[in-house]
Amino acid sequence: MTNNLTEKGKRDLKLVNRALETGNPTAYNELMKLYRDPLYFMLFEKVGDQELAKDLTIESLGKAFNKLHLYVPNYVFSTWLFTVARNHCIDYLRKNKLPTVSIDKMMLDEDGKRTSFDLISDMLNPEQEMEKKQRIAILRQIVDQLKPQYRTLVKLRYFKEMTYDEIASTLDIPIGTVKAQLHRSREQLFKIMSGVKDAY
Repeated sequence: MTNNLTEKGKRDLKLVNRALETGNPTAYNELMKLYRDPLYFMLFEKVGDQELAKDLTIESLGKAFNKLHLYVPNYVFSTWLFTVARNHCIDYLRKNKLPTVSIDKMMLDEDGKRTSFDLISDMLNPEQEMEKKQRIAILRQIVDQLKPQYRTLVKLRYFKEMTYDEIASTLDIPIGTVKAQLHRSREQLFKIMSGVKDAY
């Protein structure tokens, strides 16, 4: 089936295999660099809010990296990644009682052709569970490169999934400060995940 992949698809598959086989942060960074902006613009189109779209982009990439072992090369990686992001966006919209769009209408591959497929079960065997923990550890290492005040905010936002209000209450700081610092921390996080030196 991999013979049917485009050159771009084969490139992505090599990066995915390298990430899974070695836990190589460089492979994750390459995937991040390739798809951060396209994911952001797709999500911004759906939610119409820049800050929310950035949140959803980071969360979607985190989910995709944690589920990377579920990707099979029957489809190009970008199709799978965008499906993970769309599903996450729809979950967010439903949870927040915002208008949703049928996932069937949004299933387009990298060439704009309609496609559909089911994501494989999330049930993990012990080996996959260990791999998942290793990938989460990599993400945590990336977060640990942030400045201390940003690190705490990011952990509360993305690992504990707190709202802005909950973070403001927990840290006893104004919600405006939470939003401003999360904005700056997201930019640093993106730079670190993209392999940019001197991110701060």
